[in-house]
Amino acid sequence: MKKDGQEAPARGAVNQMRRMLGLIGKPFYAFKRRMPLVSYIISRLVTMAVMLFLLGFAVFALMELAPGDIVDQVIRQQLFAENSRAGQARAGRGEGSMNPDQIAARRAELGLDQPFYAQYFRWLRQVILRGDLGVSLISRAPVSFLIASRIVNSLVLNLIALALITFFSFFLGVYFSTKAGTRADLATTFFALVLHAFPGMLLLILLQLAASITGLFPVTAYPPFPFAEAPGKFVFSYMRHIFLPLLASFLGGIGGTLRMIRATMLDQLGQPYIVSLRSRGIREWRVYFNHAFRNTLNPYITGSANLLASLFSGSLILEIIFAYPGIGRLMYEAVLQEDINLVLANLMFISFLTLLGMALADILLAIVDPRIRYGRE
Repeated sequence: MKKDGQEAPARGAVNQMRRMLGLIGKPFYAFKRRMPLVSYIISRLVTMAVMLFLLGFAVFALMELAPGDIVDQVIRQQLFAENSRAGQARAGRGEGSMNPDQIAARRAELGLDQPFYAQYFRWLRQVILRGDLGVSLISRAPVSFLIASRIVNSLVLNLIALALITFFSFFLGVYFSTKAGTRADLATTFFALVLHAFPGMLLLILLQLAASITGLFPVTAYPPFPFAEAPGKFVFSYMRHIFLPLLASFLGGIGGTLRMIRATMLDQLGQPYIVSLRSRGIREWRVYFNHAFRNTLNPYITGSANLLASLFSGSLILEIIFAYPGIGRLMYEAVLQEDINLVLANLMFISFLTLLGMALADILLAIVDPRIRYGRE
């Protein structure tokens, strides 16, 4: 009896907590029942914001643990510039004579004397309230300007590669699903598997070696003159320079996508509803494109977000090897220089694009398939 008497208040508190949670969540569930698609979109955007917040926090923590100190590099550059302006015979003579008070003052000016979480929240408040990504600690240029000058090049390269991969994957995947078991289908499947498993870095190096030996294409991926100098000439030169990097991105992504679409089409063609449609005398092209093809969109929409993320992550090596002025190369240079503001802004921006692509893929899936927005996937 005593034990039951002690458990009764605990059960009462638990039940009261459940009622409170039910009252709090009642408007949310009512809104979700009334507008399932809108509530699904809001939940995906909130999830994306939380993931970005946690990612930024982790990046600041890792930068705190990284060896080296950005303040040393900044002070060395300032002393080198001062000695150069003074006209000394050896401009780098004063680089080693660094005053500890000077270093401490510079650290306080940059805000690096605070804990990493304080630096992160200060940066986050600055971005949200003023839209200011800060200033590069090395070049002293605005981070937003540096990113804007590079992100267009990366977007052009990766979006063109994604469009080419999508078109040829659907075209070849649907076509060879109708030729399953033939020699052409076996050969295509074999080459798709080879491309999917082939190391991307080795493919880039081989393409650059081929360009260097044959001389058909330049080994760099960007024209040596600006667009404003000669717009028409720049466009043709850019198309010629970007061909090999675009080919590398295309070959690296089409293998897995082609195999996925072909396998999905073969799975759909074996379903009972396809047999029923054929027995009713519906034309074969309508069976393929009006029914089987539409059901391949769900897995492709999901995979396209991962494909775009892999293209952006793989463009880092591509931009370094082909000297392409994109966001990946900017990130590489910022990491080498330990430019905290530039590294964080680059990483957050690339992560934002990746998460946005995944969120858009989920939203498109919810639009295409009502089961997802009603939480029955």
